[in-house]
Amino acid sequence: MPYTAPLADFRFLLPRLGLPEIAATERFAEATPETAEAILTEAARLCESVLAPLQRPGDLEPARLENGVVRTPPGFGEGWSAIAEGGWIGMAASPEQGGMGLPMLLTTAVNEMMAGACLSLQLAPLMSQGQIEALEHHADADLKAQVLPRLISGDWSGTMNLTEPQAGSDVGALRTRAEPLEDGRYAITGQKIYITWGDNDFTENVCHLVLARLPDAPQGSKGISLFLVPKYIPQEDGSPGEANSLRVVSLEHKLGMHGSPTAVMAYEGATGWIVGAPNGGMAAMFTMMNNARLGVGTQGVGVAEAACTMALAHATERKQGRTAKGGAIIEHDEVRRMLAEMRADTFAARAITLACGAALDMGRATGSEAWTARAGLLTPIAKAFGTEVGARVADLSIQVHGGMGYVEETGVAQLWRDVRVTSIYEGTNGIQALDLVGRKMADGGDAAKALIAEVAAGAEAARQLLPDLAEPVLRSAQLIQAATEALLGRDMAHRQACAVPYLRAFARVLGGHYHLMAAQGGEAGRTRLAGFYIHRMLPEAAAHLTAMGAGMEDLTDLTAEDLAS
Repeated sequence: MPYTAPLADFRFLLPRLGLPEIAATERFAEATPETAEAILTEAARLCESVLAPLQRPGDLEPARLENGVVRTPPGFGEGWSAIAEGGWIGMAASPEQGGMGLPMLLTTAVNEMMAGACLSLQLAPLMSQGQIEALEHHADADLKAQVLPRLISGDWSGTMNLTEPQAGSDVGALRTRAEPLEDGRYAITGQKIYITWGDNDFTENVCHLVLARLPDAPQGSKGISLFLVPKYIPQEDGSPGEANSLRVVSLEHKLGMHGSPTAVMAYEGATGWIVGAPNGGMAAMFTMMNNARLGVGTQGVGVAEAACTMALAHATERKQGRTAKGGAIIEHDEVRRMLAEMRADTFAARAITLACGAALDMGRATGSEAWTARAGLLTPIAKAFGTEVGARVADLSIQVHGGMGYVEETGVAQLWRDVRVTSIYEGTNGIQALDLVGRKMADGGDAAKALIAEVAAGAEAARQLLPDLAEPVLRSAQLIQAATEALLGRDMAHRQACAVPYLRAFARVLGGHYHLMAAQGGEAGRTRLAGFYIHRMLPEAAAHLTAMGAGMEDLTDLTAEDLAS
């Protein structure tokens, strides 16, 4: 199905969300405006002309397992090759190992475009990017030299192996074992489920990052180590050698994402290398997961963009009923309302994910703890809000299409089926909310308060120019500030009970902040869209905060019998 990259939004947002400041650092000095423009233009061409045509075939001819071999949809191998040859897998990776060393801000923009074009295929480079970052931070020099150049080039691909049948969100319950071998390697035995892109037929090797327990490991998450377990054991020259003792047991039959094989993996004494310190696996894996959480939020935004484009095209072409301007359904106020909600939320979610990427860059380039804390705070918001927006906008796109939206041949139903899982994997959105009110408030709320103060200052500065838009944003900042203070005064049980409405309110307020910023850019269309968001959607923040104030008793007092029909 056709896809149009949102270059106008990227060109508008990147300079306003910190690209000039990022490029002014020594680490990212090559991220000039000219480089950014070249990256965006070439990535858009790749997504529109190479990846988007693979979206529908990936759904109609899904990945399958034949005699133990994973067969991917037609064209996916060529699509992977185009991604790899363009250097897109290693955009943010270290130049020492063959990466581009570009900011995560630009990587986030490119990943969004790829996700909007073909989400099932985009998952594969996203997994490799997360593994690259984990190895850069935690692997020893020899392992880095052997593996990173091949992951960055796309000759090899990477996966993440956390979940087991009895250990989902409770990772500490995993049972996979790692037995030390005499040569310093380890024998890995166990089963993992829900392994995204657990195998393929277009790379020379597949590297699995596997969480497992050493024989003397303590119980729970403190006794978990991380291991790199390749499909083929590399020879001395780095080329794939003999097959390792692992296999794909089966592929899941899923609601969507049919082009992306989700595998059950069995490790039967497979050879692996430890990554990081013994029993330090969770710290190493969280490096990959935090990378992936921003990436998954970005996937939601990419699908939302595709859904917006399809809905607008249908609404301007579909003739139905009597209107004053020729009969296209876009002339109906209700259709315009849905389209405006879709576009306004997509812009808000895009700005949040890009701001998260920019904060990561500034933290890495300057060593600033404040920027690092900002990135940590924004990560669960970007993941949860981005994916919820993806699902909601895809659902509204079906509604705009009417009956044809429910018919598979339009392709819009596939968007909803594909994006639905993003609210679940890499930590459910409920877990993101718990992370926000828990670990991300361990600093006494300093990072949250600093961001809220920035929202309030932006609204204060805009009061003279745009008082009708600035005033509601300022009030919303004051509300979320008061809610944050109240949250910090509660025990953890109370925080967790109101975590989801707090995250949703925070996201709504940030959306108002970025729309107000856009309204000051001098473009009438952005000002009108900002007005729609601020007057019609930002008030939801107050409703979420009202729900947050209900406390926990109305939840904890409910019994299973109360919830039965």
